[in-house]
This record gives sequence, C-alpha cells and structure tokens, in this order.
Amino acid sequence: MSGLDEAAPVASTSVFRLFSPELLPATLILAGGVTLYAVESYITATIAPSIVRDIGGLELLSWVTSLFVAAAVLGSIFVAARPRGIGLRNVYVIAAVVFGAGSLICALAPSMPIVLVGRTIQGFSTGALAALAYAFIRFVYPEPLWPKASALYAAIWGISTVIGPTLGGFFSTGSNWRYAFVVLVPLGGLMAIFAPRLLPRVEDDRMKQRAPLAQIAFLLAAVLLVGFAGTAERMDVKSALIAASVIAIIAMFTIEKRSRSRLLPAAAMMLRQPISRVYLTMFALTLILVSDIYIPYFLQMLHGVTPLISGYLVALVALGWTASAFLGGSLTGRRANAAIVAGCVVEALATVSMALFLARENTASDVVVLAPVTIGLFLMGFGVGLGWAHLVAKVLRLVKRDEQDKASAAISMLSALASAFGASLSGVIVNSSGLIDPGGIAGNLSAAHWLYILMALPGVISIAASLSLMRASA
Repeated sequence: MSGLDEAAPVASTSVFRLFSPELLPATLILAGGVTLYAVESYITATIAPSIVRDIGGLELLSWVTSLFVAAAVLGSIFVAARPRGIGLRNVYVIAAVVFGAGSLICALAPSMPIVLVGRTIQGFSTGALAALAYAFIRFVYPEPLWPKASALYAAIWGISTVIGPTLGGFFSTGSNWRYAFVVLVPLGGLMAIFAPRLLPRVEDDRMKQRAPLAQIAFLLAAVLLVGFAGTAERMDVKSALIAASVIAIIAMFTIEKRSRSRLLPAAAMMLRQPISRVYLTMFALTLILVSDIYIPYFLQMLHGVTPLISGYLVALVALGWTASAFLGGSLTGRRANAAIVAGCVVEALATVSMALFLARENTASDVVVLAPVTIGLFLMGFGVGLGWAHLVAKVLRLVKRDEQDKASAAISMLSALASAFGASLSGVIVNSSGLIDPGGIAGNLSAAHWLYILMALPGVISIAASLSLMRASA
C-alpha cells in the first residue's frame, strides 16, 4: 500500500468522537487556540477604524494586520524551531501567556505604535497556538481522526468569519475598542493554567539541528515586503515590492535546499516528492480564497447590495468550507484523494464563475442575477474545505517522525504566507485593471473580471498537483 493511502478506519471515526470524554479536554484546549487566532483576527479588523478615530494613526492602519501576519509566521516557525528541551505543552503555556500580554498592551496603548507592538506580540502567540493545534494532532488523536480534527479547525475559521465581526461591533464605539482586548487577557491566563492539565506530555522527537536563521530571515522579509506592497499607492512601487518578496522566497528556498538546518521537511523542496505537492496544493487554494476580500466591494458597487448584506453573502464562503469539511471528513483511501481533486476543480470553476456573474452590472439588485453569485461564493469555500482535512492528514503521514513538528508548523506558515501574497496580488490585479482608473461601473466590471480570471490560474496548478497525488497513491 502506498504511503499516500489513508489508514483503514477503526472503531468510531465520527467527528463527535473528538468530544468523547477521553478526548474532550484536549479538543477544547487545542480548538481554543485556533479560536483565539480566528476570532481575534476578525474582531480587530472590525474595530480597527474605531482605534484610529480614538487615538489616531491612520497612516499605520494597514500594519495592524501586516505585522500580525508576519509575527504569526514567526510564531508557527517557533513551534518547530524552538530550543531543545522545551516540550510542546510548555510552548502552549508560553504562547498563551504571551497572548495575554499582547492583548493587555493593546488595551492600554496610548498611541497606534504601541497598538502595533501589542498586535505583533498577539500575532506571534496566536501563530504558535494555531501551529500547536496541528502539532498535537498525532499525539492526541488516533490516526483515523486526524482529518476530523483538521475539519474542526476549518469549521472554527468558518464560524469566526461571522462571529468575529459581530463581536467586534459591540466594541466599535468610542474607546470601547479597548475592552475587546481586555476580555482576552484572562482567556490567555486560563489557557496557560489549564494546558498542562489537559494536554499530554510528549517526547521531543525532532532531529538535532541548529535553527535555520537564514531561511527564517528571508521568509519574514518576504512577508513584510508583501505587507509594504499592500500599503503602497503607486502601482510600480507595489509591483516592485511583490517582486522583491518573490526574490526573498526564492532565496529562502535556495538556502533551504543546500542547508543542513532546515525550516521545512527535507522532501518539501523536491516536486517529485508527494509532500511538496501537498504543500503546493494548500498554498494555491489559500491564495485563491483570499481574493474574496474584494467581493463585498464589487457586490456593493456592481449589484447595489448594502454593506450588511454583502457581509452576509461573503460569509457563504465560510459556510461552504465548514459544510464540505464535515461532509468529506469521513472519506478514506481513494475517496479521500478524489475529494482533494474534486475540491480543487470546484474551487477553480467557482472562481471563474465570479468573473462571469459577479462582473455584471446589476445596480437594481436583481435576485436572478445575484443567485449564481451566491452559489459561486458558497462553492469557493466548499472546494477548499472538501479536501483540506485530507491534505493536512497527508502532511502528517508523509514525513518522518522527527520532522512532523516542522511539517505541521509549515501548514500555518504557508497559509499565512499565501494569505499575504493573495491579498497583495489581488490588489495589484484590480488596481491595474480599472478599479481606480477609470473607476466607476466600467472600472469595477473590468477589475472584477480580470481578478477572478487570473486568480483561477492557481486553481489549475492545484488541480495538476492534486491529480499527481492521486496517481502516486494508485
């Protein structure tokens, strides 16, 4: 049997087994870490304008997210590259305490630069907590439940896209935004207290090596350059920064191939190895999905939809991810591999459908015109969720035991990197295809059309990579 084949199911493989008495404590603490990352991301995005109105710093607003993402990448790396002797359970305690400290700094911040310090600390800790959720899977759950745990994490992100902004709305007036951070401080403390009681003590089975400092430096440079690109107004500057970020990624990969101190599993750098194509598929799917950041704007400008309704419509992406994650989570063997391929195909087609149906003038909000848009939004999330849990399970199965911490941390790292690149690349596409010049209906039609035509191309890459995985497991 190939290493790509799923393990045979045992006993109960229902998602509800994650909440059985023997697994419930670990499920709560691990899912809690993912929840903090997800909900906090959306709450802060909602209250960011309130922060600026209260203490100023509009010119630094974009860095509230950019620094958070860069620090989250570093936090996920820390899980795999931590000093020897620090167990995963201790890393969880450290991350929870650091999260509480970052939240307190944000709550007390007198100016935007101090908020950015707190957000950076929050990003580092939540990036570590998200990576720990994947790192603990192999120690907490039997192998047939790995996809179920991954599906649960995906569902948390989906639900958070609705809950996060709603909670943020409660703290969006005056100085009330500070309370959005205040309530997180005791949560960090409670998680630090309960983690040693709810999580197992696990052996540090990583291979001995020095920290891959050069690769980490280039990776962080790439993320920060993309962050700068997101704030640049001139298209030539934006394009140059993205190009520089790509060069930094290439430099990181070059060093990674030649170095004995690795940031990623050894086989991740060779396309002929299945693990590399798993990562490529995950990166491409995430890159596409981030293009949904412009959908509310296009819905409002082209289809006459109110901001509130546009927000609910975009939540269909999260609903689709959540639904398919649970629907496909029980599949095994060839069916699981087929679900990955099917998900990539659905994602690519749904993205193309946005170019056909979203890029239409419908200022009267004709329901008949909007109907295929809503279906396409649901399918964008559905495509990713259908195979994501099985991709995560493959990551854990395809590497040696002493590289599994790296492999699981790389999931969060690559997701954050793809999100950063996807957001900036989407900005370059829409700004260069008419969003600003000529603007108006004509400019928005052109921008929406080209954004989703071009963003479907990574979907083609994901289809090719997933098909190769299916052939390898045949």
